[in-house]
Amino acid sequence: MVGKKRVLILANSLGGLYDFRNEFVEALLKENEVYISVPDEVRKKEICAEGAHVIHTDVNRRGVNPLEDARLYLSYRSLMKKLKPDLVVTYTIKPNIYGGFCAGRMHIPCLSTVTGLGTAFEKTGIFLRLIVCMYRAGIRKADCVFFQNAENRQIFDRYHIKGHRDRLVMGSGVNLTRHCFEPYPEGDETHFLYVGRVMRDKGILEYIAAARALHSDRVFFDILGACDEDYQDMLDSLEQEGVIRQLGFHTDVHPYLKTASAIVIPSYHEGMCNSLMEAAATGRPVIASDISGCRETFEDGKTGFGFAPKDANALIAALQRFLALPYEERSNMGRAAREKMEREFDRTHITAAYMDEVHRNINTH
Repeated sequence: MVGKKRVLILANSLGGLYDFRNEFVEALLKENEVYISVPDEVRKKEICAEGAHVIHTDVNRRGVNPLEDARLYLSYRSLMKKLKPDLVVTYTIKPNIYGGFCAGRMHIPCLSTVTGLGTAFEKTGIFLRLIVCMYRAGIRKADCVFFQNAENRQIFDRYHIKGHRDRLVMGSGVNLTRHCFEPYPEGDETHFLYVGRVMRDKGILEYIAAARALHSDRVFFDILGACDEDYQDMLDSLEQEGVIRQLGFHTDVHPYLKTASAIVIPSYHEGMCNSLMEAAATGRPVIASDISGCRETFEDGKTGFGFAPKDANALIAALQRFLALPYEERSNMGRAAREKMEREFDRTHITAAYMDEVHRNINTH
């Protein structure tokens, strides 16, 4: 491809990249060769058909094994030496740290995105100091660091973790065509839908506590997502009791959002919650933790309800508020949620912000 620049994307999930950032990949492909380094092959067929090249790289996104991380660093270094990219784009913690460090040492322009901080900055002592040092090393030569919520940006500033520039965007935004508005479901049943990986930090235990307290022959609690932690036996038992229903993992969530009465996200921390944006775009009220990364996506009492994180009783109270609403108010809440997404979270605006930085950096180095 004579005359085209080469862009290398480092991420920890091809499925996530396709679902939440494929519009950016498509925009890159119009002008550049695009290589994507990821540990999985979900959506590989679709993204390769668009013209991107997918390279397998093992990434244990939750592990803290120094040998694994050293191998990841060496893999990234080898990949950059081989491809000689004109620009590196990184997403999530380990690609940001190790990929950013490699790009900096090799003087390759780099754009990094902080998609959330997880529990790292809730630690204390030597572990926190180590994380801060690693982030500083990975980010300090980044040409631009994208933040998805103001709180994450403030935390980085507090610990003096800085690139050359930074920008705040509304998460990954939402594809308003793929997640089109759907009329609110009729009937006297209420279907609450949890969307996300089944793990403690996503609030699964609080959701289960609420299901135990409120489920009935007209109130249902569904779970859409893979079990990432050791809860499968408990989930199976609860399903047998009729407390919950497991829907499993699906790459296309829209049909499930369409049939839900409200989406429930009891997460402890988020960058910017994609599930809430997709649900709101579909026209569904959202019930979510009042934390950065969630609260930006809804207006309390108008498009959904917020509640204190890590508090099952607060979640139950929010769900009871929703259950008390008549059909017309629920429907209006869903319509207002869609309108908010159209005003503030259209993914085309986020893609434009990224392409602005691509052009700024790929044309000036």
